[in-house]
Amino acid sequence: MEVLRPQIITIDGRNYRKNPIQEKTYQHEEDDDFYQDSLQYSDEPCDAYEVEQTPQGFRSTVSAPSLLYKHIVGKRGDTKKKIEVETKTSISIPKPGQEGEIVITGQHRNGVVSARTRIDVLLHTFRRKQPFTHFLSFFLNEVEVQEGFLKFQEEVLEKCSMDRGVDSSIFQNPKKLHLTIGMLVLLSEHEIQQTCEMLQRCKEDFINDLSGGKPLEVEMAGIEYMNDDPGMVDVLYAKVHMKDGSNRLQELVDRVLERFQASGLIVKDWTSVKLHATVMNTLFRKDPNAEGRYNLYTPDGKYIFKERESFDGRNILKLFENFYFGSLKLNSIHISQRFTVDSFGNYASCGQIDFS
Repeated sequence: MEVLRPQIITIDGRNYRKNPIQEKTYQHEEDDDFYQDSLQYSDEPCDAYEVEQTPQGFRSTVSAPSLLYKHIVGKRGDTKKKIEVETKTSISIPKPGQEGEIVITGQHRNGVVSARTRIDVLLHTFRRKQPFTHFLSFFLNEVEVQEGFLKFQEEVLEKCSMDRGVDSSIFQNPKKLHLTIGMLVLLSEHEIQQTCEMLQRCKEDFINDLSGGKPLEVEMAGIEYMNDDPGMVDVLYAKVHMKDGSNRLQELVDRVLERFQASGLIVKDWTSVKLHATVMNTLFRKDPNAEGRYNLYTPDGKYIFKERESFDGRNILKLFENFYFGSLKLNSIHISQRFTVDSFGNYASCGQIDFS
């Protein structure tokens, strides 16, 4: 059935069939074996590329962040040479650390298209292996909510500190309370600028209509846990919903997610955003700078084991099921950078759009 119904991957709006291959463990990401496996599904003809005819033949360019050049070059330049030989093309790649375009030239259009397709597949594959660098978010650290969170922490520690695994180390930093829309891999200033432009288009196309040009008035109230066993909790979060009872916030974030996935800027295949604000996380126990459940997965969805001690959340869920953290107005979507802080103690913002 895998042969008859192969996995389809999408790169820049184009679909490719991925033939099933045997899983391997690779010592080096640039190994020739990896190149061979990656390109088993990359040679389908494609008419969507811009290929320019020149006096010497044909030419096509690929924009890519310099961090990914090494994967096109390969160990000792073997990957680049292999593509050039098999497609009868010449590939020019900027020097390491220099931003620019990868230029493919050749005597035959089909060869240039084939080389371009192979390079796109490699770029797509290795981009998915990069750790998340940024995320789209709403800040939830208004004074009222921070005070409500600190009250929640105080009461939980007062009433539930005898429960297994419950202590002050697993609570979120109140200055970093946020609502995540989607995780991003942005590898250059150009890609950050692309993200800003995409957000602006979202604002013009549908956010203005959904928000009415005003901040969204929301409440942060009630708690829930991520896993299936309330006695073995790793992440506890507060729920966020519109004050007027409408679904506008959920619709807005889902449409932003859909737009960014279609553009390729968000590669994880979520169908809907789970609106939540992490308030307790067992990853904080050993690393106060850990960043939620996203530390547990690579961008391509593979699980990364991280040793963590869960906590018994049954009493917390019973006593604080409907805890009210406060109300606030969401007026901005930020491009937040992971592992950074601004002057207010929140994640540093690389750009934003405002509703009003």
